[in-house]
Amino acid sequence: MIPTVAVTRYVTPLREGGSLPGIVEADDLGTYVCKFRGAGQGVRVLVAEVVVAELARRIGLHTPRTVVLDLDPEIARYEADEEVQDLLKASAGPNLGVDFLPGAFGFDGEGSLQPGEAARVLWLDAFCANVDRSWRNPNLLVWHGDLWLIDHGAALYFHHAWSGGVTDPARFAAQPWDASDHILGSHAPSLGEVDEVLRAELGREVFVEVLSQVPDVWLEPVPGADSPDALRAAYVDFLSARLGTRAWLPGEVA
Repeated sequence: MIPTVAVTRYVTPLREGGSLPGIVEADDLGTYVCKFRGAGQGVRVLVAEVVVAELARRIGLHTPRTVVLDLDPEIARYEADEEVQDLLKASAGPNLGVDFLPGAFGFDGEGSLQPGEAARVLWLDAFCANVDRSWRNPNLLVWHGDLWLIDHGAALYFHHAWSGGVTDPARFAAQPWDASDHILGSHAPSLGEVDEVLRAELGREVFVEVLSQVPDVWLEPVPGADSPDALRAAYVDFLSARLGTRAWLPGEVA
Protein backbone atom coordinates (compact mmCIF):
# COMPACT_ATOMS: atom_id res chain seq x y z
CA MET A 1 0.00 0.00 0.00
CA ILE A 2 1.04 3.62 -0.32
CA PRO A 3 3.29 4.69 2.60
CA THR A 4 1.92 6.24 5.80
CA VAL A 5 3.33 9.36 7.46
CA ALA A 6 2.07 11.38 10.42
CA VAL A 7 0.82 14.96 10.12
CA THR A 8 2.88 17.29 12.31
CA ARG A 9 1.35 20.65 11.38
CA TYR A 10 -1.66 22.01 9.56
CA VAL A 11 -0.41 24.97 7.52
CA THR A 12 -3.26 26.55 5.56
CA PRO A 13 -6.50 25.69 3.77
CA LEU A 14 -6.80 25.60 -0.01
CA ARG A 15 -10.15 27.24 -0.50
CA GLU A 16 -10.20 26.67 -4.26
CA GLY A 17 -11.65 23.19 -3.71
CA GLY A 18 -15.15 22.52 -2.45
CA SER A 19 -13.87 19.88 -0.02
CA LEU A 20 -11.48 22.39 1.66
CA PRO A 21 -8.20 20.48 1.23
CA GLY A 22 -5.27 21.87 3.18
CA ILE A 23 -1.50 22.14 3.12
CA VAL A 24 0.11 20.08 5.89
CA GLU A 25 3.60 19.08 6.98
CA ALA A 26 4.47 15.53 7.98
CA ASP A 27 7.08 13.67 10.00
CA ASP A 28 8.97 12.65 6.86
CA LEU A 29 9.71 16.39 6.39
CA GLY A 30 7.40 16.41 3.36
CA THR A 31 4.74 18.99 2.53
CA TYR A 32 1.45 17.65 1.21
CA VAL A 33 -1.97 18.66 -0.01
CA CYS A 34 -4.27 16.80 2.38
CA LYS A 35 -7.57 15.44 1.06
CA PHE A 36 -9.64 14.88 4.19
CA ARG A 37 -11.68 11.76 4.81
CA GLY A 38 -14.14 13.89 6.81
CA ALA A 39 -15.03 16.10 3.83
CA GLY A 40 -18.51 15.87 2.35
CA GLN A 41 -17.54 13.63 -0.57
CA GLY A 42 -16.42 10.81 1.72
CA VAL A 43 -13.66 8.24 1.35
CA ARG A 44 -14.61 7.02 -2.12
CA VAL A 45 -13.04 10.09 -3.69
CA LEU A 46 -9.80 9.15 -1.90
CA VAL A 47 -9.99 5.73 -3.53
CA ALA A 48 -10.48 7.36 -6.93
CA GLU A 49 -7.50 9.65 -6.30
CA VAL A 50 -5.18 6.72 -5.62
CA VAL A 51 -6.47 4.48 -8.42
CA VAL A 52 -6.36 7.12 -11.16
CA ALA A 53 -2.95 8.40 -10.02
CA GLU A 54 -1.55 4.87 -10.20
CA LEU A 55 -3.07 4.31 -13.64
CA ALA A 56 -1.63 7.62 -14.84
CA ARG A 57 1.85 6.51 -13.84
CA ARG A 58 1.39 3.18 -15.62
CA ILE A 59 0.75 4.94 -18.94
CA GLY A 60 3.62 7.42 -18.61
CA LEU A 61 1.92 10.52 -17.20
CA HIS A 62 3.15 12.67 -14.31
CA THR A 63 1.08 12.88 -11.14
CA PRO A 64 2.29 13.77 -7.63
CA ARG A 65 3.30 11.05 -5.18
CA THR A 66 0.57 9.97 -2.77
CA VAL A 67 0.79 8.94 0.88
CA VAL A 68 -1.55 8.15 3.73
CA LEU A 69 -1.56 11.05 6.20
CA ASP A 70 -2.25 9.91 9.76
CA LEU A 71 -4.01 12.85 11.42
CA ASP A 72 -4.18 13.35 15.20
CA PRO A 73 -7.36 15.36 15.95
CA GLU A 74 -5.43 17.21 18.67
CA ILE A 75 -3.99 19.33 15.86
CA ALA A 76 -7.41 20.98 15.61
CA ARG A 77 -6.84 22.68 18.97
CA TYR A 78 -4.39 25.08 17.37
CA GLU A 79 -6.70 26.24 14.56
CA ALA A 80 -8.75 29.42 14.98
CA ASP A 81 -11.08 28.76 12.04
CA GLU A 82 -14.07 26.76 13.29
CA GLU A 83 -14.73 25.23 9.87
CA VAL A 84 -11.17 23.92 9.75
CA GLN A 85 -11.43 22.69 13.34
CA ASP A 86 -14.56 20.69 12.53
CA LEU A 87 -12.95 19.20 9.43
CA LEU A 88 -9.80 18.15 11.29
CA LYS A 89 -11.83 16.55 14.09
CA ALA A 90 -13.96 14.65 11.57
CA SER A 91 -10.85 13.42 9.75
CA ALA A 92 -8.96 11.68 12.56
CA GLY A 93 -6.90 8.78 11.25
CA PRO A 94 -5.85 8.04 7.65
CA ASN A 95 -6.31 10.79 5.07
CA LEU A 96 -4.84 11.16 1.59
CA GLY A 97 -1.69 13.21 1.07
CA VAL A 98 -0.66 14.44 -2.37
CA ASP A 99 2.89 15.71 -2.73
CA PHE A 100 2.92 19.52 -2.85
CA LEU A 101 4.68 20.87 -5.96
CA PRO A 102 6.28 24.20 -4.92
CA GLY A 103 6.36 26.77 -7.69
CA ALA A 104 4.01 24.87 -9.99
CA PHE A 105 1.59 26.95 -12.04
CA GLY A 106 -1.69 26.18 -13.71
CA PHE A 107 -1.78 24.88 -17.27
CA ASP A 108 -2.97 27.63 -19.59
CA GLY A 109 -1.99 26.42 -23.04
CA GLU A 110 -0.44 23.58 -25.00
CA GLY A 111 3.13 24.86 -25.24
CA SER A 112 4.24 22.56 -22.39
CA LEU A 113 2.89 19.36 -23.95
CA GLN A 114 5.12 16.57 -25.20
CA PRO A 115 4.16 14.77 -28.44
CA GLY A 116 1.22 12.46 -27.80
CA GLU A 117 0.83 13.64 -24.19
CA ALA A 118 -2.54 15.33 -24.73
CA ALA A 119 -3.99 12.17 -26.24
CA ARG A 120 -2.74 10.12 -23.28
CA VAL A 121 -4.40 12.49 -20.81
CA LEU A 122 -7.63 12.35 -22.81
CA TRP A 123 -7.51 8.55 -23.00
CA LEU A 124 -7.01 8.24 -19.24
CA ASP A 125 -9.87 10.62 -18.47
CA ALA A 126 -12.14 8.80 -20.90
CA PHE A 127 -11.23 5.41 -19.44
CA CYS A 128 -11.77 6.58 -15.86
CA ALA A 129 -14.84 8.70 -16.74
CA ASN A 130 -13.27 11.83 -15.29
CA VAL A 131 -15.66 14.78 -15.69
CA ASP A 132 -13.43 17.37 -14.04
CA ARG A 133 -10.77 18.61 -16.45
CA SER A 134 -12.40 21.51 -18.28
CA TRP A 135 -11.11 24.99 -19.09
CA ARG A 136 -12.96 26.17 -15.98
CA ASN A 137 -11.08 23.68 -13.83
CA PRO A 138 -8.18 22.06 -15.73
CA ASN A 139 -6.60 20.20 -12.79
CA LEU A 140 -3.31 20.32 -14.68
CA LEU A 141 -0.09 21.89 -13.42
CA VAL A 142 3.21 22.69 -15.09
CA TRP A 143 6.19 21.94 -12.86
CA HIS A 144 9.84 21.97 -13.99
CA GLY A 145 8.59 22.10 -17.57
CA ASP A 146 6.46 18.95 -17.30
CA LEU A 147 2.70 18.50 -17.24
CA TRP A 148 1.31 17.07 -13.97
CA LEU A 149 -2.18 15.68 -13.44
CA ILE A 150 -3.91 16.42 -10.12
CA ASP A 151 -7.34 16.02 -8.46
CA HIS A 152 -8.80 12.74 -9.71
CA GLY A 153 -11.63 12.45 -7.18
CA ALA A 154 -14.39 13.07 -9.74
CA ALA A 155 -13.42 9.95 -11.71
CA LEU A 156 -14.82 6.41 -11.31
CA TYR A 157 -18.30 7.76 -10.67
CA PHE A 158 -19.77 4.23 -10.65
CA HIS A 159 -18.73 3.57 -7.04
CA HIS A 160 -21.04 6.30 -5.74
CA ALA A 161 -23.96 4.04 -6.68
CA TRP A 162 -22.66 1.16 -4.61
CA SER A 163 -24.46 2.16 -1.42
CA GLY A 164 -27.32 0.01 -2.66
CA GLY A 165 -25.01 -2.76 -3.80
CA VAL A 166 -22.32 -3.39 -6.41
CA THR A 167 -23.83 -2.78 -9.84
CA ASP A 168 -23.16 -4.33 -13.25
CA PRO A 169 -19.65 -3.70 -14.68
CA ALA A 170 -21.02 -3.98 -18.23
CA ARG A 171 -23.01 -0.78 -17.78
CA PHE A 172 -19.90 1.20 -16.91
CA ALA A 173 -17.97 -0.54 -19.69
CA ALA A 174 -20.40 0.74 -22.32
CA GLN A 175 -20.93 4.23 -20.89
CA PRO A 176 -19.71 6.79 -23.47
CA TRP A 177 -17.52 9.72 -22.45
CA ASP A 178 -17.97 13.23 -23.83
CA ALA A 179 -14.77 15.14 -24.68
CA SER A 180 -16.50 18.35 -25.75
CA ASP A 181 -15.85 20.18 -22.45
CA HIS A 182 -12.35 18.79 -21.86
CA ILE A 183 -9.45 21.24 -21.87
CA LEU A 184 -7.65 18.97 -24.36
CA GLY A 185 -10.77 17.94 -26.25
CA SER A 186 -9.37 19.13 -29.57
CA HIS A 187 -7.01 16.15 -29.48
CA ALA A 188 -9.84 13.60 -29.43
CA PRO A 189 -9.19 12.55 -33.06
CA SER A 190 -5.73 11.38 -31.94
CA LEU A 191 -7.10 8.91 -29.40
CA GLY A 192 -7.07 6.10 -31.93
CA GLU A 193 -3.31 6.52 -32.30
CA VAL A 194 -2.64 5.85 -28.59
CA ASP A 195 -5.49 3.47 -27.79
CA GLU A 196 -3.73 0.20 -28.67
CA VAL A 197 -0.49 1.29 -27.00
CA LEU A 198 -2.15 2.24 -23.72
CA ARG A 199 -4.35 -0.85 -23.62
CA ALA A 200 -1.20 -2.96 -23.85
CA GLU A 201 0.17 -1.24 -20.73
CA LEU A 202 -2.87 -2.11 -18.61
CA GLY A 203 -4.85 -5.25 -17.86
CA ARG A 204 -6.41 -7.20 -15.02
CA GLU A 205 -3.10 -7.93 -13.27
CA VAL A 206 -2.20 -4.24 -13.38
CA PHE A 207 -5.58 -3.32 -11.92
CA VAL A 208 -5.04 -5.80 -9.06
CA GLU A 209 -1.68 -4.16 -8.32
CA VAL A 210 -3.22 -0.68 -8.47
CA LEU A 211 -6.04 -1.55 -6.06
CA SER A 212 -3.54 -3.10 -3.66
CA GLN A 213 -2.27 0.44 -3.04
CA VAL A 214 -5.60 1.52 -1.50
CA PRO A 215 -5.77 1.24 2.33
CA ASP A 216 -8.37 -1.15 3.73
CA VAL A 217 -9.92 1.57 5.87
CA TRP A 218 -11.07 3.53 2.79
CA LEU A 219 -12.78 0.47 1.30
CA GLU A 220 -16.06 0.60 3.18
CA PRO A 221 -18.23 -2.51 2.77
CA VAL A 222 -21.31 -2.39 0.54
CA PRO A 223 -23.93 -5.03 -0.31
CA GLY A 224 -22.24 -7.63 -2.47
CA ALA A 225 -18.74 -6.63 -1.34
CA ASP A 226 -18.52 -6.87 2.43
CA SER A 227 -14.73 -6.83 2.84
CA PRO A 228 -11.85 -4.68 1.52
CA ASP A 229 -10.64 -7.52 -0.73
CA ALA A 230 -14.12 -8.06 -2.15
CA LEU A 231 -14.41 -4.34 -2.89
CA ARG A 232 -11.00 -4.33 -4.55
CA ALA A 233 -12.18 -7.22 -6.73
CA ALA A 234 -15.25 -5.20 -7.71
CA TYR A 235 -13.09 -2.28 -8.84
CA VAL A 236 -10.90 -4.68 -10.81
CA ASP A 237 -14.00 -6.13 -12.50
CA PHE A 238 -15.27 -2.68 -13.48
CA LEU A 239 -11.92 -1.52 -14.84
CA SER A 240 -11.37 -4.79 -16.70
CA ALA A 241 -14.82 -4.58 -18.28
CA ARG A 242 -14.13 -1.00 -19.38
CA LEU A 243 -10.82 -2.02 -20.92
CA GLY A 244 -12.56 -4.80 -22.85
CA THR A 245 -14.55 -2.40 -25.02
CA ARG A 246 -14.09 0.79 -27.00
CA ALA A 247 -17.67 1.99 -26.57
CA TRP A 248 -16.55 4.70 -24.14
CA LEU A 249 -14.11 6.35 -26.55
CA PRO A 250 -15.46 9.66 -27.93
CA GLY A 251 -17.26 9.81 -31.25
CA GLU A 252 -15.77 8.27 -34.32
CA VAL A 253 -12.74 6.97 -32.40
CA ALA A 254 -14.96 4.36 -30.73
